[in-house]
Amino acid sequence: MATLSVSLHTSLPAPGSGSAGAAASGARGGNAPRELSVAEQRQVRELQQIDRNVRAHEQAHISAGRGVVTGGPNYTFTYGPDGRAYATGGEVGIDTSPERKPEENIDKGQRIQAAALAPRDPSPQDYRVAAAGGQLEAQGRQDLQRQRLDEQAIDPAADERTRA
Repeated sequence: MATLSVSLHTSLPAPGSGSAGAAASGARGGNAPRELSVAEQRQVRELQQIDRNVRAHEQAHISAGRGVVTGGPNYTFTYGPDGRAYATGGEVGIDTSPERKPEENIDKGQRIQAAALAPRDPSPQDYRVAAAGGQLEAQGRQDLQRQRLDEQAIDPAADERTRA
């Protein structure tokens, strides 16, 4: 099984350093919210955009992953200066294991590729998983061709029947 993952990070101060960390720890600690500085507001907007992009990316995998997605998305979160958690990375599991029949491997390989490349902006890991799907599809096609040749060797009339 392969895992598709995306990680979109922005250059924010580390938690606990500077005003962003203080705001985050204050908001998480239950203190009354304070007004954010202009820079902190910009960071929040950046984090909101990253969160939307990450969630849309993972949802695209899930929507296209008919039968190969192994579960819901897992997200990596970053706390913003407002104390809220924003998804800055994510992953979705994809089953890349082979099936028993060549036709099933062809179909599954195509579905893996569709799921892996569904996002508007596939990650390097998405391309690796798509390649694994392509290999599974190619192996299925090769196995199917071999199976047909074996059947023809056993029953030469089978070739005539499949053409009719």
